[in-house]
Amino acid sequence: MKEWWIQVGLLGIPLLAVYLHIPPPQLSPELRSWKTSGRFFTYKGLSIFYQDSWGAVGSSEVVVLLHGFPTSSHDWYKIWEGLTQRFHRVIALDFLGFGFSDKPRPHHYSIFEQASIVEGLLGHLGLQNQRVNLLSHDYGDTVAQELLYRYKHNRTGRVLINSLCLSNGGIFPETHHPTLLQKLLKDGGPMAPILTRLMNFFFFARGLLQYINQRKKHRDRWVGALTSTAVPLHFIYGPSDPVNPHPEFMNLYKKMLPQSTVSILDDHISHYPQLEDPMGFLNAYLNFINSF
Repeated sequence: MKEWWIQVGLLGIPLLAVYLHIPPPQLSPELRSWKTSGRFFTYKGLSIFYQDSWGAVGSSEVVVLLHGFPTSSHDWYKIWEGLTQRFHRVIALDFLGFGFSDKPRPHHYSIFEQASIVEGLLGHLGLQNQRVNLLSHDYGDTVAQELLYRYKHNRTGRVLINSLCLSNGGIFPETHHPTLLQKLLKDGGPMAPILTRLMNFFFFARGLLQYINQRKKHRDRWVGALTSTAVPLHFIYGPSDPVNPHPEFMNLYKKMLPQSTVSILDDHISHYPQLEDPMGFLNAYLNFINSF
């Protein structure tokens, strides 16, 4: 009798081969509607998806939403209508490699490029000279930190930032705890190609996950942008987040950024507070915006 693992292997190989050639699932009606209601602009030959809604009459304020990893602008759909009731314009994009935006490969994905894409979008929309409010989550927090750095240092193409609200992102590398899967994909190794292909939402995960290494490499630049800014800062936090655990993360945040205000949501809220508690998240954000 052959070894059991040989039998499993002989059965598993053809099944794996079949799986690898299964086409991606069809979009849900909700996602099709999201895509249909959005638009695309071109950045250096690459197609970038974005949403741009005109909202409150009598307001001139603009809010730009920066999503997290490994998702898309659709992360904001539960609070979208609430934001349009407060802001004149609500804008969100899918970063390069995410959502409906292009996913080139091979490609060196970087936070710097994503920040330049945000600048490109605002230029495309004629908003390069208007102050905007940034609302970010996770990966988007780091993009916001780079935009904040450019704003302070008067870089060409900079975004004029009126306020910045961060949420559940690893802005401090020392308190960021990536999941086991993220570690495998970030660091490579023999399992990385298999994991990347088998998990559709990590299609370019190893390249995209280099942002974790970038956070460590450019910590002084990006944390320094927060500690030295005069821009109003706020943080909305789901305390059950395993990636940015409580109280370790929040203790360091308050120590490093005493000028920032903070909203801590209910104990059961985790890494995606805008989806898990949209009303709590929206109210926390609007209270911040209305405070200055």
